[in-house]
Amino acid sequence: MRRPLAALAAGAFLVTVTACGSSDGSGSSDGASSSGGTTKVKVGVIPIVDVAPLYLGQKKGFFKKQGLELEMTLAQGGAAIVPGVASGQFPFGFSNSTSLMVAQSNNVPVKVVTNGIASTGVQGKDFGALVVKGDSPLKSADQLEGRKVAINTLKNINETAVRESVRKAGSDPDKVKFVELAFDQMPAALDGGQIDAAMVVEPALATVKSQGGREIASPLVDVAPNLTVAMYFTSTSYASQHPDVVKKFKAAAAESLAYADAHPDEARAIVTTYTKIPAAVLAKVTLPAWPAEPDRASLDALAKLGQDDGLFKTAPDLDKLLP
Repeated sequence: MRRPLAALAAGAFLVTVTACGSSDGSGSSDGASSSGGTTKVKVGVIPIVDVAPLYLGQKKGFFKKQGLELEMTLAQGGAAIVPGVASGQFPFGFSNSTSLMVAQSNNVPVKVVTNGIASTGVQGKDFGALVVKGDSPLKSADQLEGRKVAINTLKNINETAVRESVRKAGSDPDKVKFVELAFDQMPAALDGGQIDAAMVVEPALATVKSQGGREIASPLVDVAPNLTVAMYFTSTSYASQHPDVVKKFKAAAAESLAYADAHPDEARAIVTTYTKIPAAVLAKVTLPAWPAEPDRASLDALAKLGQDDGLFKTAPDLDKLLP
């Protein structure tokens, strides 16, 4: 049974990095190379808590057992990873569910391999929250009309989630003034009064709370119970050309997700090896849920909300996108 310490999200505490080039040093252009019976594959990831299972699985030998060696290719966000995978820069990547739906609806050839992270589904105990300053007069999402609310990316998963919180609270989300701001800049902007509220994820959420900030909604929970927030994916061409590698990656990733979910202390510890998140902050953040499979019902709900909010030119085909 999972602890109620809950989640983190698909875009917290971004470290400024540059994505690697498409060559892996072996002359391969598909981000994979073989040596001594082991296939080395590049994986596009964001240096955040969400991807801890991959690093943990690598350390525990789950990928080695499948004959794989991962080379993590760091990017600043999921939006940069999608074209990297689609173009063959690296075989696998990690991105939030809405970005993958947008890509699929625009005929970008991507295919989900396995689950990434999920919301805890618990109001007030999720990895992401809509927060306000401690002395703010705002008490709930229905008071956000005319207010300036920060989200990390316009027209993406967090905007959809906040809009749903506002809608469920009985107000008009079209009257909210959304502004784009990086997660790690939100605590200072909130504390300084530049914004009225912010949709933050860990560890920005822990930082806001340390400044006396308050949660007024759990938007990801409002979208759907146990929302699948992000997933690992590949390109349709790579999946058809290398089905054995995709099968091995999925098996090792599934074992890694299960292990991380069952060993939260080890998951926290591995994060310090690939991020600059201070240990004191990391100890206070809520870990995400790492279920083995995407929750289809939650993705259907997210897709419908995205379509209602005009995120897609055409509705995404989840049957084609999901495993």
